[in-house]
Amino acid sequence: MRSIVTNRIVQCSIATAPGGETNSPAKLQPPSFSTLKFRSDRSNDHASSGDVGVSSSRRGVICSIATLPCLLPFTHIFGSLPASAVPPPPPPGGDEYVRIKQELGKVLSKGKAAGVLRLVFHDAGTFEIDDNTGGMNGSIVYELERPENAGLKKSVKVLQKAKTQIDAIHPVSWADVIAVAGAEAVEVCGGPTIQVSLGRQDSLGPDPEGKLPEETLDASGLKRCFQKKGFSTQELVALSGAHTLGSKGFGSPTSFDNSYYKVLLEKPPTPSGGMSTMIGLPSDHALVEDDECLRWIKKYADNEDMFFEDFKNAYVKLVNSGVRWSGL
Repeated sequence: MRSIVTNRIVQCSIATAPGGETNSPAKLQPPSFSTLKFRSDRSNDHASSGDVGVSSSRRGVICSIATLPCLLPFTHIFGSLPASAVPPPPPPGGDEYVRIKQELGKVLSKGKAAGVLRLVFHDAGTFEIDDNTGGMNGSIVYELERPENAGLKKSVKVLQKAKTQIDAIHPVSWADVIAVAGAEAVEVCGGPTIQVSLGRQDSLGPDPEGKLPEETLDASGLKRCFQKKGFSTQELVALSGAHTLGSKGFGSPTSFDNSYYKVLLEKPPTPSGGMSTMIGLPSDHALVEDDECLRWIKKYADNEDMFFEDFKNAYVKLVNSGVRWSGL
């Protein structure tokens, strides 16, 4: 059973036979659902309990209490909690996890790593705590025409090859495939080994627009933006280190290391790894202008092991942001 929660409607859905193809770029085939809707009006939250008279049987009272959690919006329980406070999913492991890694290993290369890692950030980066929307839910496959997602179709096509092989044995969500693929992209380029849990449910449509951090934000704007998503300044700086991969000019485009922080500290930053264009994004350089961010930049520039450990922890938190876990 799966619960789909809006502000005032709880949908208790029971999966039935798979439906037809969607119009998503990756041609997803989500199951169809038989849906019961329970409407909850906050002003009448206690109406059912008030209707229970003296003559009601004990069995009726027990039944009302037992069904109450299904009737109340889960956002009352989880919606106001930061990502780290949500009950953790089961740890990774088992044949399914190994199979996903094996199939991803067949399609991933150092040259494709930066695009795959960017796919993770653009899928998970839509999460916001206040309204509990967005997050790591595979909705990126519906959002590829948005300007901020330009170029990500190639990465989706790469992962589609692996997903097709995995689905032939046991269906896997796009959210799980993307989360594991990002971790594999980091590792194949020399970064830390990151294990992520499985069991994410896919969204059946796109996330709201305008939720990703803008490239032109200053440090204060970046910190506010990431705070809304449940991340500290330290986690912001650690996750920004992902820009060491790709064509932004921070070290080798296919090596995951701490070059990002070393180059940021140079005055002016010097292109490396054969890059001759402007280094990084305006938001990258904004971090150096903020004293709190600068302290972490210096630490990571001096200690790659610290960066790897902090990036690993922040990545796991990122791919768990806004997730609706199967079975919860």
